[in-house]
Amino acid sequence: MSTNWSVSSLWTCLCVLCFLAAPSAVRASGDTLSIRSRHELRVERYRYAWSRLIPHYSKVQYAGGMGLVSLGIGWDYGRNQQWETDMMLGIIPRYSSDEAKLAFTIKENFTPWSLPLGSSVRVYPFSGGIYFNTVFNNEFWTTEPDRYPSGYYGFSTRLRTHLFVGQRVRFMIPDRKRVFSNSITFYYELSTCDLYLISAVTNHLRPRDYLRLSFGLKLAVF
Repeated sequence: MSTNWSVSSLWTCLCVLCFLAAPSAVRASGDTLSIRSRHELRVERYRYAWSRLIPHYSKVQYAGGMGLVSLGIGWDYGRNQQWETDMMLGIIPRYSSDEAKLAFTIKENFTPWSLPLGSSVRVYPFSGGIYFNTVFNNEFWTTEPDRYPSGYYGFSTRLRTHLFVGQRVRFMIPDRKRVFSNSITFYYELSTCDLYLISAVTNHLRPRDYLRLSFGLKLAVF
């Protein structure tokens, strides 16, 4: 009796030790236990990390120094989704040039607070931020070409820095009517760029000479 009890106890201890040392994780699901290997856990974390790169919304904007019309995607994050990062591609018509051009913009938005108007409408009294854009064309340069004297311009024509302020109104779409998005946000912005600000200070320009008005639409996926 004593020998049998000792063998059984030893066997139980070995099983417990092997179970604890095994390279796997145990997850309770109701009354059953499923064992996932380290590889499965690693794949799960890998998928989760890449899923965070899925855009949260799409945007279309008219004017604003990033093209006549710009289309893009973005991500919102932070407390109450106060921050947004946009990546947008705009079209600049020919106007007086020989060909149309493409502009690429990275934009950071900040909406510190909002006010509810009923159950499906929310107003954002203030939004602001900064964006950087460039034009895909050889006519624009980062450093001055050799044909200009050193320091003649003193700035890059390829990269522009913009500041903006504006307001927004968001409309939630009822569940039964949602197809591609769960909300639609309309916004307008007043913006200016670094060159305009310098000209405003040195040449005493009027606001209408250095401010740009733009309108946009944001379609939130989730």
